[in-house]
Formats: sequence, structure tokens, C-alpha cells
Amino acid sequence: MSKRVVITGMGVVSPIGNNLEDFWSNLKNGYNGIDQITLFDTEKFDVKIAGESTINLNDYFDRKELNKLDRFSSFALIAADQAIYQSKLLESDFSKDRVGVIVGSGIGGIGTFETQHKKLLKNPRFVSPFFIPAMISDIAAGQISIKHGFKGLNYSVASACATSNHAFGDAFKMIQSNLADVIITGGAEAAITEMSIAGFSNMKALTKNSDKNSASRPFDKNRDGFVMGEGSGILVLESYEHALNRNADILGEIIGYGATADAFHITSPDHEANGGIKAMLNAISDANLNLDDIRYINAHGTSTPLNDKIETKAIKSIFKDQSKELFVNSTKSMTGHLLGAAGAIEAISTILSINNNYIPPTINYKNHDLECDLNYVPNKGISKNINYGLSNSFGFGGHNSVIIFKGA
Repeated sequence: MSKRVVITGMGVVSPIGNNLEDFWSNLKNGYNGIDQITLFDTEKFDVKIAGESTINLNDYFDRKELNKLDRFSSFALIAADQAIYQSKLLESDFSKDRVGVIVGSGIGGIGTFETQHKKLLKNPRFVSPFFIPAMISDIAAGQISIKHGFKGLNYSVASACATSNHAFGDAFKMIQSNLADVIITGGAEAAITEMSIAGFSNMKALTKNSDKNSASRPFDKNRDGFVMGEGSGILVLESYEHALNRNADILGEIIGYGATADAFHITSPDHEANGGIKAMLNAISDANLNLDDIRYINAHGTSTPLNDKIETKAIKSIFKDQSKELFVNSTKSMTGHLLGAAGAIEAISTILSINNNYIPPTINYKNHDLECDLNYVPNKGISKNINYGLSNSFGFGGHNSVIIFKGA
């Protein structure tokens, strides 16, 4: 029989809060974390807004440390410290050889790449010797293990916007298979940079709407692209037996995982939604649940014309008449799209929603779309008893990853 895998710690850095308390309070209240970009001069850019984290990295790292870290790794280290602290793991008697780290990123250290490229154009000798280890996507996992001495399995996942759910799924299966007792896992992203914004904008993925109060509007008829966000979400996962033996507080449980590929297009989702449908059904089957057990879905909900329509189509194809009874929200309406870290902060949102019997709203929803006709919890959250939450993440390349959570 497979081991149960529980959650004993959570940490978050995001555009709407840099700790669990602020994050949850702002989610409940429908706080908009989107505002003008301050990380670079947007004068020549069509895109002017994003979901920046307001965290001050100087409060956590000295100048010497920051010279060696990309912003995405800094976020991951901060979120991991929060999660590990909440788990009380370091106060316990445990084997560090049985603690792994799986932390992904969709893009990795693109900010570091851009900074060092400017130096390269002046003189190759100006490029920092820390350029490579700061930039590579696996370094967040490495930095967390180095800081805490965790010597179990250690690697990164990169599957665009599906990254964090793939990291959770890998960790879930590793613990079920007894390859680790504890895994620190999640995602981190810091892609509000000149090259990143220009690239996503020129491929018409980003909205050019500069009104922060209507730019990120998942499932709304007038949606026209996503808003970039940044941050990190980290979970401490461990076997139920390990958590029980050290008297850890259990915050929730992962009970199902599904992952598929569209095999359709490099950026567009399959128009028939086959990959998303199969990933959700695989997760529900893995969790040994019936369709009517699912009442809440934290949608991928990017605010792009295609994703929101096709995700709605996938949900309706699975749940049929029951789909009208579902509560489907997109917290990206508040945070923007954190790419590889999106699934991580949305996992935390899902767990908090289940444990607090409250579903946060999809804000900025004004105009009904006939092709997006589910209950998206528009503009105001709702108190609702829910036992399980299904969280979708779909990424460029046709990656689909779905996690099902159970409350404490």
C-alpha cells in the first residue's frame, strides 16, 4: 500500500503577501496585487504593469549573498525558510539523508542573464564568475539543501507554467515509493525583466491593458492576455508516518496527481482540451475519488482568450451537468501569472481555502462570456464547506499537471 503524503509546512512570496497570514487575508478580500512595473523602465514597452513582490531582499540577505543569488533563488530560499519553520522539522529528530528538495522554475535566472549580458557587450572579462551558478534553474533546490544540510534527492523541474505541480507530483510519488521521508518542494520565478516582458509581449501572450483594475480578468469576455507575476511557493511534504512520529501539525494532504502532454503546439493548448481532460481524470482516479467528490477547482485561469475557454471546455467535458455546481476560481486575477511558481502559490491558496471553508474570488470579472459559463466566484469570495481541491496547471509545450489536495 502506498504511503500517505501530508503537508506540514508552507511558505510564500507573492504580489499579495510575503507570508501566509498576509497572503490569505489578501486572497479572501480580493486584493489586487497588480500595479506599475518598477523593476525596470517601461517607457519603450507596450506592457506597463505586473504583479511585483514588495519584499525587500536586503532584509534577508547581505550584499555578498545577493551578489551570488538571482531574484528567483532569493524568493525560493525565503519561502522555504517559512515552510521549514512552520513544519518544525529542524526541531525534530530526523535523518537529513532522507530529506529531499525538488524546486522548479519555468525560466530560472533570466534577470541575472540580462544583467551579465550587458556586461559581456562591454567586455567579456566583466562577466561575473557567479553568473552561471546564479542563473541555472536547479540552483534554488541546491541553495536550499546547502543551507539546511538536506542530503536526499535534489533536483529542479522545468515545464513552463506546469512546473510547480510537476514538482509536487514528483515529490508525492517519491515519498509514496519510500525514496524520501520529507521533500521540500515548489517553485520560484522572477521574470519581470526587460527581455522576458518583451518576449511574452511580442508573442501576444501578455495584455497591453495598463489599467491595473481590469488587466488580469480570467474568464471575462474582454480578457486579452495574462499579467506577469513573481514569487515563490514552497511546501514541506512528508510521509504521514514520519509526521506522526515527530508530532507535526498536519496542514493537508496530497491525494492525487495527473500529468499529460497535449502533443499539439508549442504554445497553444489543444483546442479539444484532451490533454487537460486526461490529466484531471488521472488525478481524480489516483485520488480514488468520484466526480461528485470534487466541488472546488483552482483553475489555471490565465486571462488569455484560449486558455480560459479551453479549460472551461475541459471541466464541462468531465463533470457534464455537475459542472454547474462547481466553484471554479482563478487567483491569478489577484497575483498575475507566476509562470513556474504559479502552481505553487495556487496550491497554498487551495489548501488554505479547504481548511478555512472559504473560496477566494476571481476579481475583475465584469462581462459574461458564453464560452466561459461556470461559477467563477466573481468578485466576492464565498464561505463553503469543501473537502477536496483540484488545482490545474498547464504550460507552454503542452504540459498538463493536476494535483488534488485534501484538508487537514
